[in-house]
Amino acid sequence: MIRGLYTSALGMTTQMNKMDVVANNIANINTTGFKKDKVVTRAFTEELMLRVHDQSDIRRTVPVGGMSMGLFVDDIFTDFSGGSLQNTGGPLDLAITGEGFFTIMAENAGGQMQEYYSRDGAFTLDSNRVLMTKLGQRVMGQNGEITIPDGHITINSSGEIYSNDEYVDTLRLTSFSDLHSLRKYKDNLYATTTQSQPIAFTGGIDQGYVESSNADSVREMIDMITTARLYEANSKMIQTHDTILQRVANDVGRK
Repeated sequence: MIRGLYTSALGMTTQMNKMDVVANNIANINTTGFKKDKVVTRAFTEELMLRVHDQSDIRRTVPVGGMSMGLFVDDIFTDFSGGSLQNTGGPLDLAITGEGFFTIMAENAGGQMQEYYSRDGAFTLDSNRVLMTKLGQRVMGQNGEITIPDGHITINSSGEIYSNDEYVDTLRLTSFSDLHSLRKYKDNLYATTTQSQPIAFTGGIDQGYVESSNADSVREMIDMITTARLYEANSKMIQTHDTILQRVANDVGRK
């Protein structure tokens, strides 16, 4: 009976973790270039249960089947599938087609400047005409930060930037052999790990477009409802176990 309490409690914890992921996906439905997360669950290894102390033979052990302690969250991974492109017409709105990332210089947790990666191409210019993200982080080119002179801005599919047909710089674009080696940082940025191996960028750039989130609102709402129901089911199982244990304690105690 106690085993059932632990199994149900673990089920509730697992669904709580899944709900956090689903809620974050829903909150970023309208975030440019956002990539949704998915939860991978795994069951504990089943244990062979034996019936012991059989009245017919105290030495006999009879297999009664396998039993698992339930599910737990094994991994949370990011789905890097592409989102749809939205036409904005803005000269500094850029969308990546295929795999790849913009290189962004941002402050890390220790207050130092570090390179991060993003699919969010909704850029702007600061007062010094330096190319920035909407949050004020610098977009990197082959020659460092990108300063674009006043004029008609054109950015081709290779990431080359022109102002009034004069070459300015080329966006620093990169990809990785294993996208799942990247880790979400904050502000829609990704950080590399020791397993991240950069490879040449093979995608393209579409000027005047931004990539929408790949999280689907209908699918995420369905997942949220399913997760909530599973959480509720596990909660009711705990209440049932608690009621049975109370009755056992009271009835046995009276006898």
